[in-house]
Amino acid sequence: MRLLLVVFAISVFAQDSITGDRLRAHVRFLASDLLEGRGVGTRGGDLATNYIASQFAIAGAKPAGDNGTYLQKVELVGVEPQTSSTLSARKGSDTIPFAWMTDFVGNTMQQKDASFDAEAVFVGHGITAPEFGWNDYKGVDLKGKVAVLFTNEPQSEDAKFFGGRALTYYGRWTYKYEEVLRQGAVACIIIHTTPTAGYGYEVVKSSWSKEDPQVKLGAGDNALAFAGWVSRAAGDRLMALAGQNVDDLLKKAAQKDFQPIPLGIRMQGRVPTKIRQIRAANVAAIVPGSDPVLSKEAVIFSAHWDHLGIGIPVNGDAIYNGAVDNASGCAVLIELARAWAGLRNRPKRSAIFIAVTAEESGLRGAQFYATSPIIPNGKTALNLNFDSFYPFGKVRDVVVNGSERTSVYPVVENVAQRFNLKIKPDPRPEQGHYYRSDHFAFAKAGVPAFSINMGDDYIGKQDNAGAQLFFEYNAKNYHQPSDEYNENWDLGGPEQMAKFGFAIGLTVANQPNLPTWREGDEFLPARKKSQGQ
Repeated sequence: MRLLLVVFAISVFAQDSITGDRLRAHVRFLASDLLEGRGVGTRGGDLATNYIASQFAIAGAKPAGDNGTYLQKVELVGVEPQTSSTLSARKGSDTIPFAWMTDFVGNTMQQKDASFDAEAVFVGHGITAPEFGWNDYKGVDLKGKVAVLFTNEPQSEDAKFFGGRALTYYGRWTYKYEEVLRQGAVACIIIHTTPTAGYGYEVVKSSWSKEDPQVKLGAGDNALAFAGWVSRAAGDRLMALAGQNVDDLLKKAAQKDFQPIPLGIRMQGRVPTKIRQIRAANVAAIVPGSDPVLSKEAVIFSAHWDHLGIGIPVNGDAIYNGAVDNASGCAVLIELARAWAGLRNRPKRSAIFIAVTAEESGLRGAQFYATSPIIPNGKTALNLNFDSFYPFGKVRDVVVNGSERTSVYPVVENVAQRFNLKIKPDPRPEQGHYYRSDHFAFAKAGVPAFSINMGDDYIGKQDNAGAQLFFEYNAKNYHQPSDEYNENWDLGGPEQMAKFGFAIGLTVANQPNLPTWREGDEFLPARKKSQGQ
């Protein structure tokens, strides 16, 4: 307790320099049209990484990238589907064509002119989870076929069964494509519904109709010819051709005795694709610790710098600025680095500040760092991630989903109490946010990791105002050109979260022992492996 009090006293002075106005300056620039939506491998993306690197240097944080620079190069392959892409379904003499964008979107896995013509099989939620006694592929050979499925997972109130209300990684679209590939399919098509995805089809269109930065495949690696989505309306037409309907299939997919359903149709697709090599980069800086031994360990603060770049125009605007997602998190990261580097008494452990690339494409930059860490994962104490802060003022609560799974949780509770913040359970666990942000890549590598998010109990606003503000942002602005900076924004909430995260990181940086995952957690084996246990 004495250590916590001392650390808190030290941190208060440094935290006072983190203000909403300082955050505002970074958000204003990073979300400006000049940066063209910070697309990976674009001029705007390069401007963003150079800006962040410059800010780290001004802060006094040392370069931690390649060859004495602030940039950790990440080799990616840009894969851009063309508007001439086609998809259709055939049963006997009946053929249904689907229109690009309106009905379907998707991409290949680094094939210049991918095509397929194969039988379609409905595989429910596309999950193989032996620990839950669940197998959506039982009795079917998917080799050379097209898998049709829903995202998400079986719903439950039992925390021991697919996480209860909380979405697990099994429910994420990334898992679906990974598992379908393991099953030997040539293509995978997700039928979109807003409840199963957690967002509307407009989000899918804006995310999947542009260039996708992918990790370069190795020689002999298997790849899907097509990984994509169809709209709910297109899904209805597809299933009607097969003598099925979407609502009934959703019910069947939720049953443990679900059996894959051959649809009796063939699906054909052709996806001409532009492919280019991308030299992307994480931006990394380090403030060395003061202890000769513990300085070889680190606390990591992270945020992703990328957004969607230039895409489909909406109301005449084609720049997806990404002000909330995630210029706000980058602003917090920069100010954390400045405050940390300005501490008169350096913490015992080192601190790494990393703005990662290609989060929007599936956490690519964070995954790359986890395989090429600056300080080994087994000696990394904690990852605190900052992703998307809403500009509606200060809050009374904070969401730190996943922190309770680590030995850091008592620190989180103590700091929350000192900041007069109530720790709020994830208000939308069914959306699986824990598996959608960069901390997940660190967690898979064994590092105790979680994101710091604002709650929705806003000071000075009505009880239900926060939930309504989130709903409006998610429905109207998430992954849309309208996620733009506004001079009227109140950045008191992001300022709170920055100070809160600073205090947690400072406390952990001075603790004698490295944190870990709690007994029985899914990431504990990776932690033990990283530490040679």
